[in-house]
Amino acid sequence: MSDPLSLEDQVIAALRRITRAIDLHSRLLLQEHGLTSPQLAALRAIQRLQPLPVGVLAREVHLSQATVTGILSRLENRGLVTRTRGNHDRRSVAVELTDSGGQLADEAPSPLHDRFHRELARLQQWEQNMILATLQRIASMMDAEQIEAISSDASL
Repeated sequence: MSDPLSLEDQVIAALRRITRAIDLHSRLLLQEHGLTSPQLAALRAIQRLQPLPVGVLAREVHLSQATVTGILSRLENRGLVTRTRGNHDRRSVAVELTDSGGQLADEAPSPLHDRFHRELARLQQWEQNMILATLQRIASMMDAEQIEAISSDASL
């Protein structure tokens, strides 16, 4: 009989399952709607906050500014967003959805895996809040924001 997995191994296995489910769902979104999960998250954030600077969008979707710039290039090439340079500061760029970008953001499915979305909606509000708090705590414990900043700096 094999030894039981350590707590660390169980945590890693659970995180891998979550990551795999997110990756698979993102591929499905790409096949069915032509958007990855990060692109959809960006579209929805722009829709909610437009017009907004690229840096604000990057913070809102928890991605590096370089990653968001690449996402915006792909979305702009598809005619889903527009980027406008500021009049006073030419380095400042504001992002807005086009009509077709707004329509796609409205019609696209949840960026969450369908089953997870359904199961989460069935939970009591306190259970939903506990899951959110736990996930936020895990991200904090992993220092995800710091790791992202370091990897962005390293790529410059």
